[in-house]
Amino acid sequence: MPTPASPQRRIGVLLVNLGTPDSPKTPDVRRYLNEFLTDGRVIDMPAAVRYPLFQGLVVPLRAPKSAKIYQQLWDERGSPLLYHGLDLQKLVQEKLGKDYAVAFGMRYQNPSIEKALEELREAAVDRIIVLPLFPQYAAASTGSVQEKVMEIVSKWWVVPSISFISTFTDDPGFIGTFVTLGKQEMAKHDYDHVVFSYHGIPERHVLKGSHNNYCKLGTCCNSYNKNNRYCYRAQCYETSRQLAAGLGLSPEQYTTTFQSRLQSRLRDPWLQPYTDEVLKEMPAKGIKNVLAFSPAFVADCLETTIEVGLEFKEMFEEAGGTHWQLVPSLNSHPQWVEGVVNMIHRN
Repeated sequence: MPTPASPQRRIGVLLVNLGTPDSPKTPDVRRYLNEFLTDGRVIDMPAAVRYPLFQGLVVPLRAPKSAKIYQQLWDERGSPLLYHGLDLQKLVQEKLGKDYAVAFGMRYQNPSIEKALEELREAAVDRIIVLPLFPQYAAASTGSVQEKVMEIVSKWWVVPSISFISTFTDDPGFIGTFVTLGKQEMAKHDYDHVVFSYHGIPERHVLKGSHNNYCKLGTCCNSYNKNNRYCYRAQCYETSRQLAAGLGLSPEQYTTTFQSRLQSRLRDPWLQPYTDEVLKEMPAKGIKNVLAFSPAFVADCLETTIEVGLEFKEMFEEAGGTHWQLVPSLNSHPQWVEGVVNMIHRN
């Protein structure tokens, strides 16, 4: 006796990036910073301290300054982080086809993770694969996305199977696309040195997540293994090694650094060496032409275009440097789109 045909099952894919203000105006920037800087995984202080400190003091002081910087970043399409994410969503959807439903959301502000998950629920997907667009796992980025997703779906009456791609530190598509973009820049100019600049996090975040007290913030990151697979620092150094191998660089030809540290009254140390301090010392050592990568980001944003591309360039030239060039982010490069599709298929 024939059995009834099984209903067609679709797989949901949720792509998530950090977030962006709705506009570069101060009120919108303030709303974004309020949500971002009161996340307990970003600022791991007790809520009774975190909320009054950041909502009452830090954000009001920082928002007008940040708004001016966002105005430099905004272009005719709006926020690059947003439109590159939407472009990636569209192209990944086209590659994956009708058996998949691809949604895009932001951890902070719009489009929200909740809205993106609702799109997948309405598509009646059988399961959901969540890909936070952060190559290296950190509790303050990937971990925060995972926590938010679980918080939202815990309120659903029917919860489908959900899996997370927690890190793609050494993913061939991720590494390969950055190598392609780097070689394009290297073909245009002779460089003395390469800097791989990653977003910084407090050292305590690394130590809090250390497996069996393995992390010592030292040579423990010289290899990438089961003990430090989710150590942010170890992942950054592994990405640098992989990129250097693809670009044909020896260890003496590149430096791994950390940027975007948030100064606080506590003066807690963040991951070192700091990019801004390293680049100021380079010209005196004869390093006058530098190619810079931001491999913690897969889309152009404030930290890449403005901080690394403009602010660090000015610092480098003021210190006596001749040429500082930022390698663009992956954005919706065809090779990166293929890399994302392959990650989805493998999961």
